[in-house]
Amino acid sequence: MDKLAVRMDERRRTVDGARVTVAELADAEPLSELPALPFAAELVVEGTVTPQGLVAFEGNFYSVPPGLPGARVGVIHRLGEDTVSIATASRAVIARHRLAPRGAGQTVSDRAPCKSKVRRPPSEAALAEAERLREQRATGSTAERVVIDLSHYAAVADRLRHVPPPKEEENEE
Repeated sequence: MDKLAVRMDERRRTVDGARVTVAELADAEPLSELPALPFAAELVVEGTVTPQGLVAFEGNFYSVPPGLPGARVGVIHRLGEDTVSIATASRAVIARHRLAPRGAGQTVSDRAPCKSKVRRPPSEAALAEAERLREQRATGSTAERVVIDLSHYAAVADRLRHVPPPKEEENEE
């Protein structure tokens, strides 16, 4: 088969006083250097903070400071970096974490995980106190005899729900 020939526009143009073709212009044009860093593109995903203070992103959970359950936040990942930032709607960063592998199911936090509760049998002092409380209940202590009747409070609350609006007083001036 014949070689595939690239055919350029052979019409002559005058550039800076010289007559050249498009092919000659392309050959003389230098290429720009490659950039040192990649273009700073960001992936921003909106999420809701769970009651446990976590935000889901790409199959993992990232922690946020306490007091934000239900808040809408943005998870920001700058492409090419190994961190994610969690920011408020006004882009104030409230947490920054290392990026976990996509879909790993990891929970990433900036604090050490809570130690699990150690279950110990009750001490001798605790057992003695429990026995004392049982005896007190059996003898009918003062605390056992107190009865709180909330029906009075319920009646007042019911009346307050149905109070007519105050009458406007006429000004007698």
